[in-house]
Amino acid sequence: MPRAASSQSVDSQIARQVQTSDFGTVFTPDAFALLGSRAAIDKALQRMVARGELRRLSRGLYDKPRKDELLGLLWPSVEMVVNAVAGKDMLRIQPAGVYAANMLGLSEQVPAKVVLLTDGISRTVKAGPMQISFKRTTPRQMAAAGRLSGLLIQAFKCLGAPHITPARIERLRQQVPAEERARVLQDIALAPAWMRPFLREVARQEP
Repeated sequence: MPRAASSQSVDSQIARQVQTSDFGTVFTPDAFALLGSRAAIDKALQRMVARGELRRLSRGLYDKPRKDELLGLLWPSVEMVVNAVAGKDMLRIQPAGVYAANMLGLSEQVPAKVVLLTDGISRTVKAGPMQISFKRTTPRQMAAAGRLSGLLIQAFKCLGAPHITPARIERLRQQVPAEERARVLQDIALAPAWMRPFLREVARQEP
């Protein structure tokens, strides 16, 4: 029977993994599950927090903090936190609301609360000043998750028809490659009827 990893070896392996990661990377204990028992991993993470090598964002969530000469320690990006939590729970996610519009460059508003639709359980995760809400939704709402069409549908729902202007449509057409825009038409039946003309315009190929 193989020997269980010692506490010291767990510490060393986790330290090496953190050291080779980029600043701003977010970790959960499950990221180190192959290295030892949960108790040994938790102790190792606590020691790294005490040494200043990791920062505890909330229960079970840590980051390798970034530093700025003027601003000091920076909070991790929303994407880093979301990827760590979603990866831990094997979640499918679909950005929604202002966050979806912001990702597409359709809104400059930085949401105080990030909303993501999911096929997992509903929960709220706090990471420093960030509040990230995972909301369980219907299979239809998740059908285009991970694709441009899913992001567009949620962003357009947030903006509303009066605010989906020709300028915003043109901005999307300039930023997104034609091949990717064309694939939006494959999911057009998933969108509300009022939104479909806007999606067709985004997908339209130049004559």
